[in-house]
Formats: sequence, C-alpha cells, structure tokens
Amino acid sequence: MSLGTATHLAPFVQCASTLPAMPEVANTLIRSFSRDDLSLGEVAGLIGRDQVLAAKVLRLANSPRYSPSHSIASLKDAAATLGLRSLRDLTLAACMCSAFPSVIGFDRLAFWRSTLALAAYTQPLARAMGLDEDEAYLGGLVLRTGQILMLMTDPEHSVLAHYQASTVDSTIGVESRLFGCSHPEVTAALAHHWHFPASLVMALTAAVDPLATRPFSRMGAALRLASVITDCRELGVPVQDGLQLMQSALLEHLQLDLGWLEAHLPDHRLATAGVEALVH
Repeated sequence: MSLGTATHLAPFVQCASTLPAMPEVANTLIRSFSRDDLSLGEVAGLIGRDQVLAAKVLRLANSPRYSPSHSIASLKDAAATLGLRSLRDLTLAACMCSAFPSVIGFDRLAFWRSTLALAAYTQPLARAMGLDEDEAYLGGLVLRTGQILMLMTDPEHSVLAHYQASTVDSTIGVESRLFGCSHPEVTAALAHHWHFPASLVMALTAAVDPLATRPFSRMGAALRLASVITDCRELGVPVQDGLQLMQSALLEHLQLDLGWLEAHLPDHRLATAGVEALVH
C-alpha cells in the first residue's frame, strides 16, 4: 500500500475502530473453519446464547433461500435440516448485518441483497480455484461493507460514487478517483479491526487489483470476480460477457472454465432470497 493510499484510508480506518467488536459467536465460527470436529450441536448451542441472533437465524432458515420441507421451529431442527455449512453461513450473514448501525441514505435492503448474492457466488469460484469455500463466503459477505464506512465518513462523495458507478465493475475505479482508495481496502481495515484471518485481510486488499498484488492472492481474485458476477446479474449483463469485458487478463491468468462456472452459479433470485429476514 502506498503512503498516499494509507493517508486517504485514515479516516475510514478511524471509523472502523469505532465499531463494536464482532460478536463472539461470529469469532468462534470464523475460527472453526479449520476444525474438522465442529458439530452441529455445538454451532446450535453457540447461536442459542444470543436470543436476538437465534430468532433471526430461524427466520432465515425458514426463508425461500433454504426452502425447508417443513417449518423450522428450533435451532436443533435448523441444524438437522440445513447442515453445518448452511447453518454457519446464515449465522455469519446475520452477525455481519447486525454489526453495522443505521445510516441516513443507506438502502440496507438493496445492499444486503447484493452482498448475499456476492457471497453465494464466491463458493463456486472457490471450488473451481481450489480455495476454502467457507473463507470465500465470509470474504464475499464483507467485501462491500467498506462502502458503509465510507458513507458514514463521507456521505457526499459516497452518494456521488454510487451514481457514477453505473456500469459493471466500475465502483472500485470511481471510488479510487473520488476518495484516493476503494471499499475493499476500507473493508480490509475493518477485517483487521475484527481480527479476521490475516490471509483474508490480505485477500480483501488484493481484490482492488489482483494481478498487481504480490504475492498473487487467488482469494483476492475470486472476490473480485464474484463482485463482477454480482454486477452482471443485477444489471442484466450476461455473466461470461461481463467477465471477459472487464477482467479478461485475470481470467487468462487463472485459466478458469467459464462454462463450468456459469453452470454452477446459483440462480440470482435464490442467492438473494431471505434478505428481508436478514435486515428486519
């Protein structure tokens, strides 16, 4: 990171430091990524310690996103029905959404709809690239949260960036011009504040320009591509066309099979289902 970028990041880093610590449930779940002995009962027990979180998790578990065959009435039932990965993912989503204050001018529903989709798209990318799907999902959940800190710190330029970044994969460039830094870098500062794994903090920074980052971060590349896919789906641009147009050099470097990738991406409506339960 250049001295100039660090200077421009400073007010957003300060804003990140004012946010509360990440809930212990989330920290425990993040630390569990490398555990092979984590049980469904242990995860359900962790969630059950926080009644507000438990209620939100149950609302999410009953949403069309997971399409349960019956009404899920308890965390134990949610664990048995959804399985470990889905239960952990939706709990992390609930924790992240609850971690940020309400901000004037912030469309929470639209933001978290995009974020859920982005996180969902990271998983097939991670599978194709030989990366950890759980860490990729977490990275997708937080990648754009730097935009919230930017809005909290500099609402005027944040609104301007929102309106100027109207095409696929244009937000990072617009932010860099207006702020001297971009939301993945701000998110990386927040992730550091929350004691996320160092590898994920580095990947978030790398998402700004994966090919220019040394050492090359495959996770950073996956996050950037997931962001492009999210833009494509929201703007009605064919995914393969958008990826080839905006990130052709990165695709060439990674040698991704775009046909396989598109075939394994979840439906956008399914990827964003449950957002109402998440934000209310």
